[in-house]
Amino acid sequence: MSHDLVIRGATVYDGLGSPGRVADVAVKDGRIAAIEELRGKVGAARESFDAGGLALMPGIVDLHTHYDAQVTWDPTMSPSPSLGVTTAVMGNCGFGIAPCPAGRRDTMVKNLSVVEGMDLDALQAGTRWEFQSFAEYMDLLRRSHPYANVGVFAQHSTIRTAVMGEAASTEKSPSAAELGQMQDEVRKALEAGAIGFASSFSPNHSGHGGLPMPSTIAGDEEIRALAGMLGEAKRGVFMMATGPRATPEFMEDIAAATGRPAFISTVLTMYNEAEPKRGLTYYEKCAAAIARGHEVYIQTSCQPLSFDFTLEDPYLLLTHSAFDRVSKRTAENLDEIYRDPKFRQQFRADLANPRPGILFYGNWAMVEVDGRPVTAIAAEQSVDPLDCFFDIALENNLSTRFVAKLFQNDDKGVAPLLKHEAGVVALSDAGAHLIFMCDAGFGLHFLRHWVRETGVFSLAEGVRKLTSDPAAKYRIPDRGRIEPGAWADLLLFDPAKVGLSGLVRLHDLPGGGSRMIRKPEGVAGVWVNGVRVFDGKDYVKLEKGPGQVLDRFAA
Repeated sequence: MSHDLVIRGATVYDGLGSPGRVADVAVKDGRIAAIEELRGKVGAARESFDAGGLALMPGIVDLHTHYDAQVTWDPTMSPSPSLGVTTAVMGNCGFGIAPCPAGRRDTMVKNLSVVEGMDLDALQAGTRWEFQSFAEYMDLLRRSHPYANVGVFAQHSTIRTAVMGEAASTEKSPSAAELGQMQDEVRKALEAGAIGFASSFSPNHSGHGGLPMPSTIAGDEEIRALAGMLGEAKRGVFMMATGPRATPEFMEDIAAATGRPAFISTVLTMYNEAEPKRGLTYYEKCAAAIARGHEVYIQTSCQPLSFDFTLEDPYLLLTHSAFDRVSKRTAENLDEIYRDPKFRQQFRADLANPRPGILFYGNWAMVEVDGRPVTAIAAEQSVDPLDCFFDIALENNLSTRFVAKLFQNDDKGVAPLLKHEAGVVALSDAGAHLIFMCDAGFGLHFLRHWVRETGVFSLAEGVRKLTSDPAAKYRIPDRGRIEPGAWADLLLFDPAKVGLSGLVRLHDLPGGGSRMIRKPEGVAGVWVNGVRVFDGKDYVKLEKGPGQVLDRFAA
């Protein structure tokens, strides 16, 4: 048999946890055709690649991205494919752009720009509005020919906005007719190939003008009614940014009622030095649910979770009582509030006596400006870190962008969560918060840090955690594995060098905006459905990308 591609002599890690073995891997019509340990046995090929000394694994499956708008103008989905990702799931937390009637576009992108830290000018200039329905959006994706495979959630906040308009962020209860229309939109999205249904109850998810994102004010019964469409369809997964409101017990109830897997995303499940045991209790509750036959998993970040914010929009701090004055202000200016010693003193009192649901517990060493901790700047100036924090912002008219690394920042605390049976490695947030940060390279970070540097995982097990495990949990067939018949999504790399660069700023967004990316290290090539999309240095220029729009999933 003549093959389209043969990668010869790599140490192959199949994604299923098997030890690596040196073999030739042949590809035909986008799928793995043969794996032979005897070199030369697979026969001739139109394209051959000598990979001696390198490792070959399935492409990374990224379950938590926000490329919904970017993919309409950038089929490369930069930077994820360069960072080893060959399958990306979008629409997470219930945020996206489809369905979207023409009259709702402005509201939709303004909300998305705030909640996901995106450049509004880029969204308005770049988004291709060649759709209104979810099915039409999926068709646009197919015409766009992305470089990676993509799956898309039916999105609660998007659907609520499409149905209710701006009232979606202010009216807690839809009318019976509106709820029925929302159910119908979820149903139609699933029929069009949505991977499932996603929502958010997170109190930290705010939209344009400080209003809450629509789903966060919805009642429990609305969530149950919409997630119930998964049970009706007997397919799809449920993903939710739960916050403190949607407990593991609540998620198990939905998993039990629908018969579908449910996935939790919340900082409450992460290692936090202020409450070091809290995260693990969530995992244990989910493990108990799984033992009862109800699949409830936690999306687990393998790198410190970063929040970027300014004091113009201090969403990270709004759960502190001192910031009620910020949220409810009328005539009072923000600078007046932040300069007021009484305000600062109340904030200090909040940090000394933290209430449930807060994100920031007062460790200023974890809050950075241009990569420098606030504590270091404060020490240089011989001032209190809290005062330093506010003064820095005031000096720059509140435009200073802070990055807070508050969770998953201690290896000893994080390792048990990554190894837990109730977890799945995710939460890159790729495509979002790209003005000042980029966590899209979570997989390469995992291979470098958790496999090579710490040895917490063997290479074979680390590869499994990034590939077949997430694919299987999300019911994505024939992905995340190197075996005959599977799709040829492949990452070729040097295990001794694999990793990431520091942040690199590009000025390539529509409208001239800038973004941060990271570049891969130790990556020799990435293939999607048997077509090379990244050569180790740059994207391969293709007439059309080889990525598939995923619309069929396993039961």
